[in-house]
Amino acid sequence: MRTPVRLALASAAAVAATALFAAPVLAAPAGSGGITDDGGATSAVFVQTDGVGGNAVVAYDRARDGSLHQAGTYPTGGLGGALTGSVVDHLASQGSLVLDRGLLYAVNAGSDTVTVFAVHGDHLVRREVVGSGGSFPVSIATHGALVYVLDARSGGAVQGFVRIADYLVRIPVWNRPLGLDPTLTPEFTHTPGQVAFTPDGSKLVVTTKGNGSAVDIFGVDRFGGLSAHPVTTVEPGAVPFAVSFDAGGHLVVAEAGTNSVATFSIAPSGALVPIATSATGQAATCWIVRDGSGFYVSNAGSGSLSGYADAGAGGLSALGTTPAGAGTVDAAVTADGRYLYVQTGAAGGVAAFRVNVDGSLTGLGSVVVPGAAGGEGIAAQ
Repeated sequence: MRTPVRLALASAAAVAATALFAAPVLAAPAGSGGITDDGGATSAVFVQTDGVGGNAVVAYDRARDGSLHQAGTYPTGGLGGALTGSVVDHLASQGSLVLDRGLLYAVNAGSDTVTVFAVHGDHLVRREVVGSGGSFPVSIATHGALVYVLDARSGGAVQGFVRIADYLVRIPVWNRPLGLDPTLTPEFTHTPGQVAFTPDGSKLVVTTKGNGSAVDIFGVDRFGGLSAHPVTTVEPGAVPFAVSFDAGGHLVVAEAGTNSVATFSIAPSGALVPIATSATGQAATCWIVRDGSGFYVSNAGSGSLSGYADAGAGGLSALGTTPAGAGTVDAAVTADGRYLYVQTGAAGGVAAFRVNVDGSLTGLGSVVVPGAAGGEGIAAQ
């Protein structure tokens, strides 16, 4: 793997040199300043429209009371996409918009690319648009300088990149086809749902949803490359959609087939060992977000959020269900854990909530994101 990494460094130098002559792409008015938190830092929420005629990220300032105020719209330079059969969740995935150490990554599913933005408060500067390495990118995972993109069509694949400064360099040998059946229908329930690193970065997790109803786990070597094949754990009927991790490193999975949340330990081999399962009692339980010691899952079919407390050792304790809005999909929590924002795909909105000490949620109103009906992808500072 040493040779590909050296090539990546050389390529990145060329990219950086080219960038010196490229003007930044700013769509917000020059005088629009962000609302700041008590520490003086700008607090923003970013929402992807996934517009099939032109994808964009809409930036919102977050006020001290948690309310959102539109600050600017930033074209990604690519196209959004819509999987066949989807209505409120055109990408049918989690992690399509990722904020990591000053960069915001956005998938352009309709043009098979990923956009990299530099983040300056509520302002975005487009650094590059790079090929995803496959067809129909839907999810992104980051760990240190490593970035992996999940492509959903043509049987699915993951492609690895190295982050150097504000740019991504694709490593061709870090591509792994998933070998899923591309003929299964409806498409939006049979494409892979998410790619994610384990907290220590030693493994890469991929959910397959209805296409095998499995979780694939690749080993990650010291250079950032993947094992030749994943270890696959099949969960018949569960339809694993999205994942998170608890404080102990246990895998927490939103399972759409059984409308439940399940926890697992990950064996050194990559096999999953079941720990606990809790049914939400809702419909289309697909997305999950962690907030400190709690988790919130989005139930698209019920328009609600179900909360769970981390009971330790992979256990879960139900916190109740809160109405959110029609087509409740992807969600994000602020870095301080005080606020949760969730996309409501039917209207293309974002519902805001304050997270209370007991884990309950208090609604703070909502906004309609221009051109974002059915879109997915949200990130919060």
